[in-house]
Amino acid sequence: MNNISKICASVLLVFAFLSFPGKLHFAKTTGDDAIFLKGKWRFQIDRDDVGIKLNWYGKKLKDYVTLPGSMRDNNKGDELSVDTKWTGSIYDSSWYFRPEMAKYRKKDNLKFPFWLTPNKHYIGAAWYQRDVYIPADWKGRKIELFLERPHWETTVWIDSIKVGMRNSLSTPHRYDLSKLLTPGNHIISIRVDNRIKEINVGPDSHSITDQTQGNWNGIIGDICLKSGPPVSFDVIKLYPNIEEKSVKAVIIIDNILDKSEVARITLRAKSFNSPVEHTVEPLSQEIIAEKGKSQIEIIYPMGKNVQFWDEFNPALYKMTAVVTDESGNTDESVIQFGMRSFSIDGTRFSVNNRPVFLRGTVENCVFPKTGYPPTDEESWERIFKICKDFGLNHMRFHSWCPPEAAFSAADKLGFYLQIEGPSWANHGTSLGDGKPIDQYIYDETDRILDAYGNHPSFCMMAYGNEPAGRNQAEYLGKLVNHWKEKDNRRVYTSASIGKSWPLVPESQFIVRSEPRGLLWKNRPESKFDYSNKIEQYTVPYVVHEMGQHCAYPDFKEIDKYTGVYKAKNFELFREVLTKNHMGEQAEDFLMASGKLQALCYKFEIEAALRTRNLAGIQLLALNDYPGQGTALVGVLNAFWEEKGYITAHEFKRFFGQTVPLARLPKFVFMNNENFEAELEVFNFGAHPLKNIAAHWKITESAGNIVAQGSLSERDIPLDNCIKLGSIDLPLSQITKAQKMTLSVSVANYTNCWDFWVYPAELPALDMHEIYFCNELDEKAYSALKNGGKVFLHAAGKVEHGKDVIQYLNPVFWNTSWFKMRPPHTLGILCNPEHPAFSDFPTEFHSNLQWWEILNRQQVMNLELFPPEFKPLIQPIDTWFLNRRLALLFEARVGEGKIMVCSADLQSNLDERPAAKQLLYSLTKYMLSNEFNPKYKIDYATIAELFEKKERPPAIDFHTKQSTDDLRPKIK
Repeated sequence: MNNISKICASVLLVFAFLSFPGKLHFAKTTGDDAIFLKGKWRFQIDRDDVGIKLNWYGKKLKDYVTLPGSMRDNNKGDELSVDTKWTGSIYDSSWYFRPEMAKYRKKDNLKFPFWLTPNKHYIGAAWYQRDVYIPADWKGRKIELFLERPHWETTVWIDSIKVGMRNSLSTPHRYDLSKLLTPGNHIISIRVDNRIKEINVGPDSHSITDQTQGNWNGIIGDICLKSGPPVSFDVIKLYPNIEEKSVKAVIIIDNILDKSEVARITLRAKSFNSPVEHTVEPLSQEIIAEKGKSQIEIIYPMGKNVQFWDEFNPALYKMTAVVTDESGNTDESVIQFGMRSFSIDGTRFSVNNRPVFLRGTVENCVFPKTGYPPTDEESWERIFKICKDFGLNHMRFHSWCPPEAAFSAADKLGFYLQIEGPSWANHGTSLGDGKPIDQYIYDETDRILDAYGNHPSFCMMAYGNEPAGRNQAEYLGKLVNHWKEKDNRRVYTSASIGKSWPLVPESQFIVRSEPRGLLWKNRPESKFDYSNKIEQYTVPYVVHEMGQHCAYPDFKEIDKYTGVYKAKNFELFREVLTKNHMGEQAEDFLMASGKLQALCYKFEIEAALRTRNLAGIQLLALNDYPGQGTALVGVLNAFWEEKGYITAHEFKRFFGQTVPLARLPKFVFMNNENFEAELEVFNFGAHPLKNIAAHWKITESAGNIVAQGSLSERDIPLDNCIKLGSIDLPLSQITKAQKMTLSVSVANYTNCWDFWVYPAELPALDMHEIYFCNELDEKAYSALKNGGKVFLHAAGKVEHGKDVIQYLNPVFWNTSWFKMRPPHTLGILCNPEHPAFSDFPTEFHSNLQWWEILNRQQVMNLELFPPEFKPLIQPIDTWFLNRRLALLFEARVGEGKIMVCSADLQSNLDERPAAKQLLYSLTKYMLSNEFNPKYKIDYATIAELFEKKERPPAIDFHTKQSTDDLRPKIK
């Protein structure tokens, strides 16, 4: 139970170690007694699985490790090779076959793109052993071995006697050793096995997969022996009732005596982390402790001054429970809890009867230095504080359950958690088909509820992620009903799922993927929301794995991998980039792609905040996911650190508790139009806002205010889609192309949006000295040969590069896991100071005005161009291939000069003002003396871009498997 862990951490012991392996001397102190088993253990790998047959528990093992820790921490296991049998799906097997990857398949240079590279790898049984001395005064007491987080199946022997087996991936392994650990010397042998055997939770489950933490072998967290009196606490569950201002304590007493005992239980609660101290009157009750285990229920009044727990006031109490038997022996347990209710009101969640909107991220068990989750509160407090800084109040644990330290930290910071069983039952396993996993999920989730159920942060629960199985819906429906009957302190859903998975009617809420995505196939606007995706649902709907917009790798991150994992995937990508003559552009690619990624997150999140009756969002994810082919979807890296292109303050503006919002029909205007916007606010703060007048202003790029105004004063309730008013502003005063910014403030909360204004009428240009063409014809050749200027509109004509699919939005998840599903690019890089853009205001990266120029437009592959050649507009390729690409370039050819553009700058320009303005800027530049291209290129090299001929595919995946195979086969 969780209180044992706390006792192990808090009991003061005076003990000394003799030279190992010897006796652990123990000095008794007041209170409950514990022997801590951290330190040096004997160790042996059991590759051939012969340890049980050869009675290794009766022999002294020959090697040594330090616990808590993993085999990798101790540099134990096998060297990596192309033959390593990984735990995790590899859908892009091209690495094993591509000739250019051959050098990365060598043992001394092993670098693969699938996930991070551990120092060692081992799947199988390993033995851990040490001597222990049991003091005389432990005779007749209850003795328990507590292993906080083994991975994952343990079998324990005391001397030569087998105690039993435990296989929880989520909760401590506890062994009752009362009858075996008599006073004196003993040997504890623990066999840890991390193989997938009869119980297959799924090789991509974040509880075991190499995609995330890795399938390690070892024991982390607290390791101790705990001694208690014969009549002691086994489990204490606290059920807060905020309406009655009381707590129901459900207590299981363990009596190891041969007879019943009269005992007295005393409960005493006291606040400990809130500004107002509150000590609750103690309550005592006499009980009969039956032989074995018995259950007692006590209603404990918390008093009229009780403080409730939530994200804004995470007031916590410590409940001290003491049981005293007839002989005066006492057992004490201290439980951290909070007075809160987490309930459902229609399509919304409520905390203590106040509506809440979940602003969450998915935690994928990514801990690159250790390869396993931390078991100390400080580490988890750091993560949750970062999340709160970015505006979040919620975290989903994808197919794994964290250690107790995570719950305790979330309690203290006011963070809502969705916990899952340790399973993504897909790809080789399934639910509801009579396999051993069916019972295991029941057992494991029951253990999770028993171990961590008192924590107020534990608000939601699901079986796990996207299962397979023809009978999964029926199975999960029964499972949800089982949870609801067992524990009403939180709400339950069947699974976190994509939109093609079946719904389970018994679920109290839904986590599903329908209401997500950017509607950028058409012109970007911010009027849309996802209401039509969720209007048919009558329970709270949380968006599943929103976002997944990628940025380019940050190669500076490589040096941060100082633990058991190395970023060999990043090293491989960097080497490919350098090989393709772009190594010096890595930082620019990161920053340009990062700005686009942040823009995508802003617009997708805001669409969700504009969606009436939506209950919450779970991003995938705030931080990067280094597995599944390397998914760089985070605005933070795998270490929860900022990458440099968006700050917490900037992100929180559009993902905080109160967010001003603007519904704009478009973001590109001509100056003969009116700028129109409907303003509203999303507010799920601590309380409604009273007598608020929202303010707006529009500024030009230099910061000068073009227009401003205030809206009618009003009260703002806890809700979204709260209308504030509108803006209707003529743009005739804007006479030149400009980027403008709309800012809207509500109380102390501000949000802003860029938009662009272009002149409806452009000055006429004398273009006779430029030959405009759509292909390299004889006239173009002649003009270049004779010193002329050529503008080649190559849209639709590209052959070398036409396999690269470009949208405005970047790569989704990654092109390896989804096998080159478009888009393939990560935005563009350009130099806004280049004179070609003098009349086309732009940043160095993609923004919304680029949509009509970039979206679904061809790019050119420049692999045959000189190594030093750089285009004017450079699409950033997927990091797996790092092709040198161009959308626009200039060059000297022969005696002439050429501008080549693969985007459409010709059609429907009256409806595409940004394209029209870019064409004007480029043409004006070509007519000026500044048109003096840096690079000279052979005519044939440029012509090759448009030649129809056989070209090898960029990548061959050598497999028909894809992530589509993960979808359930429902008949």
